[in-house]
Amino acid sequence: MSAVSEQYEAYPYPERDPADERRRLITGSPSHPLEMDHFLWGGARDWSKPFRVLTAGGGTGDALIQLAAVLTAAGKRYEITYLDLSRAARRIAEERAKVRGLGGITFVTGSLLDAADHGRFDYIDCCGVLHHLPDPQAGFDALAAALAPEGGMGLMVYAPYGRSGVYPLQEAFGALTRGMAPKARLAAARAVFARLPEGHPFRRNPNLVDHEQGDAGFYDLLLHSQDRPFAIDELLCCLDRAGLAFAGAPMAALYDPARFLPAGAALPDGLEDAGRMALAEKLDGTIKTHVVYAAPKGRVLARAGADPQAVPHLKGVSGPDLARQVERKGEISVVRGAGRVTLPLDRAAAALLARVNGRATLAEIAAAARLDSFAMNALWRPAERALTGQGLLLYSRLLRD
Repeated sequence: MSAVSEQYEAYPYPERDPADERRRLITGSPSHPLEMDHFLWGGARDWSKPFRVLTAGGGTGDALIQLAAVLTAAGKRYEITYLDLSRAARRIAEERAKVRGLGGITFVTGSLLDAADHGRFDYIDCCGVLHHLPDPQAGFDALAAALAPEGGMGLMVYAPYGRSGVYPLQEAFGALTRGMAPKARLAAARAVFARLPEGHPFRRNPNLVDHEQGDAGFYDLLLHSQDRPFAIDELLCCLDRAGLAFAGAPMAALYDPARFLPAGAALPDGLEDAGRMALAEKLDGTIKTHVVYAAPKGRVLARAGADPQAVPHLKGVSGPDLARQVERKGEISVVRGAGRVTLPLDRAAAALLARVNGRATLAEIAAAARLDSFAMNALWRPAERALTGQGLLLYSRLLRD
């Protein structure tokens, strides 16, 4: 058994208790159906059609459960194939699905490198896996081969700068615990970790919390034997080599270097998208993962929200609550990790935001506010840019169709 396989049999990741499914649903990016629709189908997917999904390297089942639970609640048809090498992780994912009474799921023990053996998929989730492969590009290629022509993928890989302090410790703990069984490795590393100086780059990094969230989190963060991060331009290059095109990032504002420039300053001429995003990552220094969506090259991606029949959704806040904040302050605050971002919004946009409920179209919102298309766009589009850049606004007809 390889060291990676041995790790995930001993410490399935992320650490989950199936009994918790009775009281909470873990949601996030990528792979929430609203978010997928926004980036991959312009918020206009016909959800009456069957939906075939692969969770590649599904772990203990976060993406699987999120997808199945949200689609079940919305009354949509789906088939999900869960694929992972870890039998221990699979058992937890199966039990989580059982507790929720979810159907339409096929559980497979196997490698994502064989994804195409299971057919072609409308959507593939691969979260936290590709950076653990001996040849990550082979993983990108294998997933691309399993994707339907009009399909898309949601990916998460580790990023280098926000994980400062991790990789020296991985190397050190690897040398100190070589040849030990997983439980002995964990005990030895925890004993050494407790003696690290307060000035160690890892201890001074406020963005890292997995080691505080149980044995599986500590092991995955600091004892993993096969872990390489990707800068954003490296990730985009891997997608390109696999025949995939970048389709967007839920936190698009993170990859805009203009947010660091003083008023009146401009970015260098000739800076292409990948270079601009890489520059923003280096200036930010706190990005610890990249969450992106991708689609086959050549597939035309519609811009979400361009159609008056588009249906907006707010993420993490209700329309009336957001409207009250905007009307009162002319701005909202967004917390990200250890930081906070303030977004100025026109107070007049509050009347529109109050009507966002996941079912009303833009045309219906404008009509209710008695605005013609010109006045609607003047108010709505600036708010849309600010909110979508922070992952707070998405378009999808999931609840309306």
